[in-house]
Amino acid sequence: MLVLESSPYTEHINERLAQYEKLQSLGLIMRSGDFFPSVHYPPITMYPPFTPEELLATYTPPADGKFDIYAHVPFCRQRCLFCHYPVQLGERRSEKDQYLSAFAQEMDIYMERLGYTRLKARSILVGGGTPTYLALDQLERFLQILDRRLDRRECTQYNYDVDPVTLIGKEGNERLKMMRDYGVDRLTIGVQSLNPATLKLMNRHHGPEQALEAISDALKFGFQVNIEFIFGYLGQTLENWMAVIEQAVGLGVHEIQLYRLKFEAYGDYQGSVKYQRERHPEAVPTVQETLAMKQAAINILNAHGYRENLRRVFSKKPEYYSHYADNQCCGLLDQLGFGLTAFSSLRDRFGLNTQNFDEYYRMIAERRLPLNRGLIRSREQQIRWAIVLPLKNRRVWKSYFHQVTNYSLNEVFRLKINALKKHGLLTEDEEKIELTPLGAFFADEVAQQFHHPDHIPFPRSDYANGDLNPYHHQEIFGGNHGG
Repeated sequence: MLVLESSPYTEHINERLAQYEKLQSLGLIMRSGDFFPSVHYPPITMYPPFTPEELLATYTPPADGKFDIYAHVPFCRQRCLFCHYPVQLGERRSEKDQYLSAFAQEMDIYMERLGYTRLKARSILVGGGTPTYLALDQLERFLQILDRRLDRRECTQYNYDVDPVTLIGKEGNERLKMMRDYGVDRLTIGVQSLNPATLKLMNRHHGPEQALEAISDALKFGFQVNIEFIFGYLGQTLENWMAVIEQAVGLGVHEIQLYRLKFEAYGDYQGSVKYQRERHPEAVPTVQETLAMKQAAINILNAHGYRENLRRVFSKKPEYYSHYADNQCCGLLDQLGFGLTAFSSLRDRFGLNTQNFDEYYRMIAERRLPLNRGLIRSREQQIRWAIVLPLKNRRVWKSYFHQVTNYSLNEVFRLKINALKKHGLLTEDEEKIELTPLGAFFADEVAQQFHHPDHIPFPRSDYANGDLNPYHHQEIFGGNHGG
């Protein structure tokens, strides 16, 4: 157990660590305590080969014609060591121009296949990479590509993932104005830390001063601002992590997002942080220290009026959240993704674009959608998908579950649901199932209870043979019915 000075910000930490040990002995958490995020179902790294023709052959657009839109820009100034996605590094102006041309063509191919002249956007997220790491004229070109192809009249949010350095100074302020003029209203700023030593270990190309300037400027321009932080990183301690979060709550931002460091790739590139861990294991916080960081951050955020609104995102008002994430992960609504490694998550299928730049350009030149992995979900996969994502992020509404699966939630996974309720991780009533505060703290592991054995991130032998071993109770229709 950690030895902690008593303070309001260290409350519940020892309690959480005792719960961690108990849940590990029950098999919920793997023996080493390692972590894999439950971001998609199945996980991005586990999709089989799939052709562009298969994705849309039997697909019909939603009745209201609306889609959540994701646009991916895979360029960065330099690679952060925690990044698990392929990017091109450095200026590369000619390649960026080539990519923008291919990106526009990809959107055109989709619209042609679906029978639209413009796509009706419910929400928009632009991510990367660093989607603001474009010259000003290229950024305007990209914004125009989207503007000409998307009908935004009923779009509820237009969000950009941004890098602090691209927002500061004269040029950065021109980017902010340009994005605002094209309708962007929410920015997620990848701060990651406000500790200079941690930022250096992450290979970030900014210091705390640039991050603070970017946050201030974004707020002045009237954006809803979400800032991201990673915990459990090499060299972090509970004390220096708490100092970062204490500073963050005083910045006046609308949302603060927490990410636990992921060592194993969950995207199309193995980040070198895995090899850092192998070379410098003494610098890696223990699982107990990492969980203490999480609970301490929750304590600090709660004390300053920030409450968890969407899983791992804390905001002062319930209306501050990512509409894109909520629509895709909780609403399970149809979403189209464009660009390298982008995915399209549709109501009964999933398509994942190639991770290879040359293949991306080649397939688009052949007038083919540039995807190479995915699936059309079976009955069983649909049931699991309709539980995993909503449960992890908010809750599963029974009426909506029936709508998207044609099955009653009262008739599926009763052994699993009852075991999770028994151990205080899940609560259920006539309308819904949702995580308890304990379940929310270990939300990824609870969601993975509903993964098919082929999609559980670690082997059976890595988990204790307890009541919550994720390989147990895999019968979808077995067990007693529950309320």
